[in-house]
Amino acid sequence: MRLNLNRTRREELTAWAFSAPALLLLLLFLIIPFAMAFGLAFTDQRLIPGPLPTRIIGLRNFVRLLNDEVFRKAILHNFIFALVVVPVQSGLALGLALLVNQKLRGVAAFRAIYFLPTVTVMVVVAVVWTFLYSTEGGLINELLRLISGGRLGPYRWLDDPKLAFPAIIILSIWQGVGFQMIIYLAGLQEIPLDLYEAASIDGASRGQQFWYITMPALRNTHIFVLVTTTILAFKLFTQVEVMTQGGPLDATQTMVLHMVNMGYRQLKVGYASAISVIFVLIVLTISLIQRRLLVEEREVA
Repeated sequence: MRLNLNRTRREELTAWAFSAPALLLLLLFLIIPFAMAFGLAFTDQRLIPGPLPTRIIGLRNFVRLLNDEVFRKAILHNFIFALVVVPVQSGLALGLALLVNQKLRGVAAFRAIYFLPTVTVMVVVAVVWTFLYSTEGGLINELLRLISGGRLGPYRWLDDPKLAFPAIIILSIWQGVGFQMIIYLAGLQEIPLDLYEAASIDGASRGQQFWYITMPALRNTHIFVLVTTTILAFKLFTQVEVMTQGGPLDATQTMVLHMVNMGYRQLKVGYASAISVIFVLIVLTISLIQRRLLVEEREVA
C-alpha cells in the first residue's frame, strides 16, 4: 500500500514538473497581464504619465464604452465577421478535407497548397491582397473586367465603406481555411473504414454515408473548429491594420484595433484596458460554451 502511495506521489510530481513551463508561461503572459488590465480599467492611467497622478475612476471607462460609437461599430463588426466567416470557412474546410482525403495521385501536393496561406505571415498576405484589391491594375478588378467584358469595375475595394469589410472577410476566409482543413482531415482519418464498408454492403449511398457516418463521427471536430474559429474571428486585427486601419469611416473597425488605437495611439491605457476586459469576457464565454458542449459529448458517449 505504501509503495503504491509513493508511486502515485512520484507520478504527481512528474506531472507537475512537465506542466510547470506551460503554467509559468500562462501566469506571465495571460493571468498577470489580465489582472493588471482589470485593475487599470478602473483608472484614468495614461501611457505617458502626465503632471497629475493616476486616479481611480470606478466604472467610468465602462460607462463611456456604452456611449462610444466606434466601440459599438467595432463589436458589431466582430460579430458580423464571426457570423459570416465561421460557417463559410468551416464548410469550405470540410469540403477541402473530403477532397484531399481521397487516395489520388498528387494529393499531398494539394494538401500543401491549401495549407500554404495558413503558414504565411498575415502581414505578408495582407500586403499582397492590398495589391490584388488595387483600383488601378489590381488583379481582382482586371479579372472582373475581363470576365464581364468591361461592364464590371473597377471597384474601390478598400476605399468604399460598403466593400471594405466584405473584402477583409474574403481575404480572411482564404487565409484561414487551410488550418480548419487540416483539423477536419485528421478527424476524417480517425473514422474506421469498416463503418463505410458495412454501410456500402447495406446499400447506403455516398450521401447517406456522409450524413449518418461522417458528420456524427466528426462532432467533436465540428465543435473544436467552430469555437476556435469564432475566437480567432474576435481577434481580427492584422489584416485590418495593414489594409484599412479601420477605415473608411470606421467601416472595418474591430475591438482589438480600437483597443490598440486607444492604448498606444491616444495613450489612454485605462480606457483601452476596459476594452480588453470586455474582449476577454467574450472569449471566455465562448470557451465555456465549448467546454459545455464537450462535456455533453462525453456524457452521450
